[in-house]
Parts: sequence; structure tokens; C-alpha cells
Amino acid sequence: MIAARAGLRVWVATRPIDFRRGVHGLVALVAQTLSADPYGGDIFVFRSKRNDRIKLLAWDGSGIVLATKWLEQGHFVWPPIADGAMCLTATQLALLLDGLAWSQAVAPIVKRPVLAG
Repeated sequence: MIAARAGLRVWVATRPIDFRRGVHGLVALVAQTLSADPYGGDIFVFRSKRNDRIKLLAWDGSGIVLATKWLEQGHFVWPPIADGAMCLTATQLALLLDGLAWSQAVAPIVKRPVLAG
């Protein structure tokens, strides 16, 4: 199970992938193309060319989790296709997985408290 936790980073690969790739191919893609650590606890999200399928890859502390979802109708909302990856919040990931416009979910800026003294 992938649990939302404090400090969770969700990386979205902005280019579509060959959806025939399995766990080992996606781990290699994370390490080589995204220059990230696939075993660091982050979630990596990959899109299909048809925009109706999504794959998530995550290390849960004991092994790699690979989840796939496809929409029966409609498509996922994706950023423009470019090289690299972008970071989402756990809330934006939840919206993306539901097929909603995650880009409209903006967290308010919270000022850090100042110590009295």
C-alpha cells in the first residue's frame, strides 16, 4: 500500500512511456532518465501515449510496488510533454488518479512561526 506521509514526493515523468515496460524497466528509467533514486520512498508516475492509463512505481521499504490504472471513459490531465519530471503533492496525485484537473489544486502558502524572544 502506498500511504501519503509527510515529505512524500511524487514525480511525474512528463513524456509518455512504452506501457509494456515492467518493474525493472521502470526502475531503470527512474535511475537513468530522471536521475532519481527508485528506492528512496518517492512515488514515480508514468503516462501512456493514449492519456487513459497510468503507472505508479514506489519503494515501500520491503519491495517495489507497481500499480496500474486506466480510465474507462475520459483521460488523465497531464502537464505538457517535455523532458524530465515534475513534482506533485499527495493531494494533486489523488486528483490525478481520479481523472480531475490536479493543476488547479494549489496549496496555500503558510508562513513559518517566528520564535518569541
